[in-house]
Amino acid sequence: MILRKSGWNLSPNRPAWPDGEVHVWRVPVDWLASSIDGLERTLSADEEQRMRRFRFDDDRKRYLVGRGLLRLLLGRYLELRPQELRFDYTPFGKPHLAANVAQRSLEFNVSHSGELLLIAIAAGRAVGVDVEQVRADIEVGAIAAHFFSSNEQDTLGKLATALQIDAFFNCWTRKEAYIKAKGDGLSLPLDQFDVSLMPDEEARLLETRPDPDEARRWRLANLDVADGYKAALAAEGSGWTLRCWDWRPDRNAQ
Repeated sequence: MILRKSGWNLSPNRPAWPDGEVHVWRVPVDWLASSIDGLERTLSADEEQRMRRFRFDDDRKRYLVGRGLLRLLLGRYLELRPQELRFDYTPFGKPHLAANVAQRSLEFNVSHSGELLLIAIAAGRAVGVDVEQVRADIEVGAIAAHFFSSNEQDTLGKLATALQIDAFFNCWTRKEAYIKAKGDGLSLPLDQFDVSLMPDEEARLLETRPDPDEARRWRLANLDVADGYKAALAAEGSGWTLRCWDWRPDRNAQ
């Protein structure tokens, strides 16, 4: 996997509080065994049980890296040990920090695909992030007909075949990031809002139904993460700055 360099910075030893910012952290899942062992010590008992229920080693590894690194990062922002963090869940299953864990709170979201993991963190605003490994063997038209809005389907169908895969994954990641930021799960139908999807087009939430004002309350951003991957971010408000960090395995000490 070839990571993109533009826009990504080496992780600081101690991240600054994200006032007016949204931070996205990028990490390859292929970590050294010693790093994996260190992350496992950060998990709660119920998280360990959930990890061991995964049937395949790769799935257990992805869960461990995702939840363990999330705990490490949140602990550093909040100046708490990772093991001190507790999570609650919304009715739709979105995790959030439990009340009274820290004097200040953070919003976060995690996504992984293939060998890449992304974590978005913000203060005072909901965030959602999605990353997908691009595949060329999918039925673009059939999937779009089931999940995309009529406007998105029309735009996709007018593109040359060679451009449709790129546009499809633009659309998919942007819609998923918005859905995850909203935290409403499948109660928010994917065809009830439109996103930009043309190759090289800026990521935008174009229209929301039935409330057209909703589109103005969110901002989308494209994330240029790695060759063969597409990723997008959604966050509340428009006055925030995006900061992108690369996590180094040698900085996972507790």
